[in-house]
Amino acid sequence: MGPDFARPTPPPATRYTRDTLQAEDASKGDSVQHMALGREIEGNWWTLFQSDAIDSVVKQALENNRSLAASVAALAQAQEFALARAGSQYPQVNLTAGAGRLQYGKEFLGPIGIPPFTYFAVAPSVSYTLDYTGGVRRGVEQQYALAEVEQHQRDATYLTVTGQAVMQTLVIASIRAQIDTVETILVQDRDNLQLVQSAFDNGSVAREDVVSAQSQIANDMTLLPPLRQDLARARHALSVVLGRAPASRLPDDVDLAKITLPLTVPVSLPSELAHRRPDILAAEARLHAATSAVGVAQSNLYPKIQLSASVAQQSLKADQLFDRASNAWSIISGLTAPIFDGGTLRAERRAAVDAMRASAASYEQTVLEAFAQVADLLEGLEHDAQQLDAQDHAQQAAQSSLELARISYKEGNAGVLQVLDAERSYQQARLGYVRAVAQRYLDTVQLFLALGGTSPTVSLGAGVSQPPPSRRETAQLRREPADVL
Repeated sequence: MGPDFARPTPPPATRYTRDTLQAEDASKGDSVQHMALGREIEGNWWTLFQSDAIDSVVKQALENNRSLAASVAALAQAQEFALARAGSQYPQVNLTAGAGRLQYGKEFLGPIGIPPFTYFAVAPSVSYTLDYTGGVRRGVEQQYALAEVEQHQRDATYLTVTGQAVMQTLVIASIRAQIDTVETILVQDRDNLQLVQSAFDNGSVAREDVVSAQSQIANDMTLLPPLRQDLARARHALSVVLGRAPASRLPDDVDLAKITLPLTVPVSLPSELAHRRPDILAAEARLHAATSAVGVAQSNLYPKIQLSASVAQQSLKADQLFDRASNAWSIISGLTAPIFDGGTLRAERRAAVDAMRASAASYEQTVLEAFAQVADLLEGLEHDAQQLDAQDHAQQAAQSSLELARISYKEGNAGVLQVLDAERSYQQARLGYVRAVAQRYLDTVQLFLALGGTSPTVSLGAGVSQPPPSRRETAQLRREPADVL
């Protein structure tokens, strides 16, 4: 009963973005990121950053993260529920045994008197639901599909944990680089103060110039507390990912300059993305479960046939329990057919069909959102490269301007305000460059995650990452595929 599940066809898209990106041109040179459209990620995606420190952090996260452990346990539970539901397809065999002593009264036998007696009985019994409508099998198929949902949710948690481990490591490295930049700027501020103080001592500048230089140092000092707070927050977030308390010791901070930016970024095709992203596959499994639920609801409209049989040994003496004269048996068939239910069963079937259509629409929406997310990140990396190039030019120009301003100040051709203005411009350009570098790393990580990352098979072990029984058990349940959309 009900429609057979057919795997939905992804939207017929061959690209993520409408226009060709400059990063798709492999002839740009070795220093420019290249988007290799149609290539798959080989190995674990985070190894593309060629950082032993990142590899170590991810390994610790996979071993100790609590959310991932909970997701693995939830998957195991769902698989056991599916196996338990699968047992309903087979005959159920039970064994009962008993011994007792009875005295029947007048209410039961009337004037006939039977003296008290002792009895012994052993009785195996078999019951079986004749699944001629396939409702039981559809219920099993539905449970296996729900177990598959848990598998893909486990994969999504795995992707989130690995992504958070790398992201927080990069955020810490980025903030450390910004703190180092501000501290370098403060060193330059103190050099400026010494320069102005020397000129003031020689009587060539006024006291206001010294105060302005001191004010510049005070203003730049205000940049450090927010950065240090961000650094503490990032370290606390990393400790949670690693399954540790915030007060515990964390891996040493990674130098951003020692992390290699992947210059060749594998980007799977849209048609392949729909078969690898955990959220898309989970939506597909939910559609499978909803499709099976239609079959269950439809089978409920038909009579149910129950078959049962028992063979018993009943005796008044224990030593005669297994004699042929003690045999007792029964064969029973039962039929229950819905006659009038106020439209309940048909309403439930219509509701199941509506749920199937809703699941189909949700699947399509999930696919479209995934495509849009990848497109955003591809465009973002394109703009990150442009931003980094612009910040590099701005930094070089600001540094040259600052050097010229200091020379002019020493020669008495410029005032201290020009030096301070040039220093502010250099400060903004330098911090902007560091942030642009970090943003490029972070957007690259986000792109790997949006593309579905890599399979958790190797990292989590084959025993955990094997596909749920739905792939094996429901294959025999599927007839010719039908379009359920």
